[in-house]
Amino acid sequence: MKSSKMKTFIWTLSANEASRVLRDLLDSDPTLMQKAYDTAVRIAEDVDIDSIADRVFFGLNSLDVDDLNSRAGRSQYGYVDPIDAAYELFEETLEPFVDEMKRNQKRSLPAAAKAYCIGIILGLWRYDEESNSDFAGWIEDAPGDYIDRVIEEWQKENPSSEDIAEVMNIIQEKQ
Repeated sequence: MKSSKMKTFIWTLSANEASRVLRDLLDSDPTLMQKAYDTAVRIAEDVDIDSIADRVFFGLNSLDVDDLNSRAGRSQYGYVDPIDAAYELFEETLEPFVDEMKRNQKRSLPAAAKAYCIGIILGLWRYDEESNSDFAGWIEDAPGDYIDRVIEEWQKENPSSEDIAEVMNIIQEKQ
């Protein structure tokens, strides 16, 4: 089979199929493990702080009062206060970013975890300063409060004193 056809076939594999191919290759040739590991670490460490901040901002800014209304009020399970529903939506939007920060810590990728921490903080500040959405009025204190929670979560895994100083300097510059 020609190289171009093989390449086309491989590039069109689904994520599940590609994962199976990688596992089979690593099982059949252990010498590939170090190369696969190095590549995976390089990719995982390639974290763009501005991209994270943008995704946090746009995720939060896309929440609207209709989302809130669909959760708040009476339901078959009782009454849900609109403010509680707003905070729930806010936290659900941020959860994937915080989870990725913690995942990077568990994988011993402190630079990537720090980048996620900073990106989340910058996105929250941007939302707090720039959002004109009606939804933002329901969670006025949430961005500032959540910044503290993000920092606490990040610090649970004992980042280096240099990394802590860098994050704190960013916060001090902003205040």
